[in-house]
Amino acid sequence: MFSYLHSNNKNTTRSRSKTAPCKVLVQLSLGLCILQTLSVSQAQITTADKTTKQEWQLVGLQQPAQILVDRWGVPHIYASNESDLFFAQGFNAARDRLFQLDLWRRRGLGQLAEVFGPSFLEQDRAARLFLYRGDMNKEWAAYGTQAKQLSTNFVAGINAYIDYLSKNPSALPTEFKVLKYSPAKWVAEDVVRIRSHGLTRNLTSEVARAKLACIGKLELDDVRQRLSPDWKTKIPTGLDPCLPEGVLRQFTLATQNVEFNGNSMRVSQDLGSKLNDTAKLVQQDPMETIESERMEGSNNWVIAPSKTTTGRAIMANDPHRAYSAPSLRYITHLSAPGLNVIGAGEPALPGISIGHNGTIAFGLTIMSIDQEDLYVYETNPANPMQYKYRGQWINFSKIPEQFKVKDADQQASELLFTRHGPVIFQEPEKNRAYAVRTGWLQAGMAPYFGSIDYMRAKNFTQFKKAMLHWGAPTENQVYADVKGNIGWVPGGLTPIRPNWDGLLPVPGDGRYEWAGFLPGDKLPSSYNPKSAWFASANELNLPKDYPYQQRKIGFEWPHPARYQRIADVLSQNKKFSIEDAMQLQNDVLSLPAKRLVGLLKTLKTNEETALKAQQLLSNWDYVESADSAAAALFQVWFTQTLAPAYKDLMLGQQSSIVATMPDITRMLDNLDSFNHFPIQFGSNPQQGRTTRDSLLLSSLANAYRKLERLQGTDSKNWRWGNIQKTLFTHPFSKILDAASRTQFDIGPLPRGGSANTVNQSTYRLNDFIQLNGPSFRVVVDVGNWDNSRAINAPGQSGDPTSPHYRDLAEKWAKGDYFPLLYSKQAVEANTLQRFNLLPSTAK
Repeated sequence: MFSYLHSNNKNTTRSRSKTAPCKVLVQLSLGLCILQTLSVSQAQITTADKTTKQEWQLVGLQQPAQILVDRWGVPHIYASNESDLFFAQGFNAARDRLFQLDLWRRRGLGQLAEVFGPSFLEQDRAARLFLYRGDMNKEWAAYGTQAKQLSTNFVAGINAYIDYLSKNPSALPTEFKVLKYSPAKWVAEDVVRIRSHGLTRNLTSEVARAKLACIGKLELDDVRQRLSPDWKTKIPTGLDPCLPEGVLRQFTLATQNVEFNGNSMRVSQDLGSKLNDTAKLVQQDPMETIESERMEGSNNWVIAPSKTTTGRAIMANDPHRAYSAPSLRYITHLSAPGLNVIGAGEPALPGISIGHNGTIAFGLTIMSIDQEDLYVYETNPANPMQYKYRGQWINFSKIPEQFKVKDADQQASELLFTRHGPVIFQEPEKNRAYAVRTGWLQAGMAPYFGSIDYMRAKNFTQFKKAMLHWGAPTENQVYADVKGNIGWVPGGLTPIRPNWDGLLPVPGDGRYEWAGFLPGDKLPSSYNPKSAWFASANELNLPKDYPYQQRKIGFEWPHPARYQRIADVLSQNKKFSIEDAMQLQNDVLSLPAKRLVGLLKTLKTNEETALKAQQLLSNWDYVESADSAAAALFQVWFTQTLAPAYKDLMLGQQSSIVATMPDITRMLDNLDSFNHFPIQFGSNPQQGRTTRDSLLLSSLANAYRKLERLQGTDSKNWRWGNIQKTLFTHPFSKILDAASRTQFDIGPLPRGGSANTVNQSTYRLNDFIQLNGPSFRVVVDVGNWDNSRAINAPGQSGDPTSPHYRDLAEKWAKGDYFPLLYSKQAVEANTLQRFNLLPSTAK
């Protein structure tokens, strides 16, 4: 039994806030209020050195454990054994991030309607389609011998804190009070059965490509997404590429975050048979479509001692994910005999995925291995519960599910599956059904969970061996150790498609089957490269002579500008310091800007507005700093006027079919080499040049006028950071009024950079609010661990009343870091909170 027993109050004084009568800060559509003052959640004392001490006695803890929280909100957890260590990690994660943990679990397991009402039923049903439902013994074994036990300890720690709250309801986090529900208990399987929170590819791209194939214009998809290595896809034999609208609605619902708004929090008056009628679930898109730049990102690199000022290796990593409050990632230090690891992971998972263990350092970026396929089936006109496979009618597999619903009767639904995966759409009028095959429903594919194995490695051989079994998401892992070795090890379950390329949906009739998976040791790797550095930034990095390209690992890769900038810097004939690495992570020099402005300099115009725009950009250094007027003009031009005009020119009447930005690499190539594309740019090279020049200048003038409307007519007052801003939003801030939203949201903060700078940012095109980027950064001085640096925005805590909820946001926005302390001496000297966890024998 694992449970909270009591908080020791001996020799303590309870910290109390000044309690005014329940002052309402916000009135919600729910008829609830947030109180200005909340009770302090634990008994505590403040020592003379300003360190607060708190103590718990916990059933299930074998030996005393300690959590020291430093001045930047990083918990350093010390235990006598690993069982207690991971118990304490779970307890601490719940202490600091409980609402985030509970929402993560409920979203993944499909249990939102139970506490938020029937408007979340559809998302719950979608989520349950993508749960892991295979052999749990095989699942646990995929991560190593300790995986199940450590997960059991981890969730026991979470549950111990939930038990504490049940006895101390005043300590319940604010969100639970506002939404009027209690956190749920966990079981170990929850950690790994939830698969829908990882980064996925390329299902949405298959459907987007099929839209052009449907109208006989498949070749035009090159405007939306170039294929690399060079490749020409074709429609699979037997496929009707004309897919129904909303075919991916269930997939999108299953993988999106929880969205609260006034409509979602209102109780539906007509549940009826909503869950069982799949056809009725696809009448509209689950989210408003926003045309934006692709949300790609993450950088990492390692530098060998011969190329550093310290004489030690350096590892740097800044993974890019959606901005939110709290942050996706959580920095933790785990120390017990045999394990001493520090860095960032996801708070709902045990272990660390990015950081170091006192011997090696490791960091990740996404590698574009294609793990998904959409299958299209012919269904039996006489029995729509059957699909054709290899000439025979096969029954859909059925799994009954029950859904608890707040303020309503429990709902039943039947989930359908084919031999390939969950059915996400049925089209009875055409006798068709659609299902998803995805690698992340295989055993061992819980996103990021495999790090509990590689975080223990002590050398490159051990690290590479651990990565052989890595499943998801598909990654580039960089490596550095105290002996000065550096390396690169990619990992990810890679389907082998023997007779197609994975770029379009395929018939589910048996002609298109995966032929197993590429063995992990068949992926390329690098160890101590001659360059003395290695970097990745999601670019196509398969060697040109890689013998497994025929395995069709993947063809869709982001624009290489971030990697090229990193490579340009690291290739310099100099030695690099920790400060240099931090500066590079914050670098906002734009190579696409350099290339496009270079084209502008060759053009002549007498049009007044275009000339003023040219002059503003002519002396620019291509650095997209927040205080740059030229950066503001370039980005408004690049994304608001040039890209749409280019897309219209290239696609003509089909332009509306492509709802995203055009492929940047292909666009830049086409604008450079206009004479290679006479169909799009004119019937001869001279006409092509004229058309290209007119496109550049007219869109530039339009951007200048747009910026005048946004920031005034005096360009000296323009600033990129006045337009582009970061806003860390809390999941339910949309149901708050504007004044109270500031209690939960952080920002907006002026920011520089763009989607193609090393300091990456992807923004919404309609309001320039940043969607994703590097909220977590780390630079590791390998061997001199206390000299490592990190940042995690907006803060470490998920509690809006905590000083660590927003204390790192301004520092992060300025490109600053804090010391990522590792030695016990340094941690003790910077400790602000001391939590003592004591074992209890109470039953």
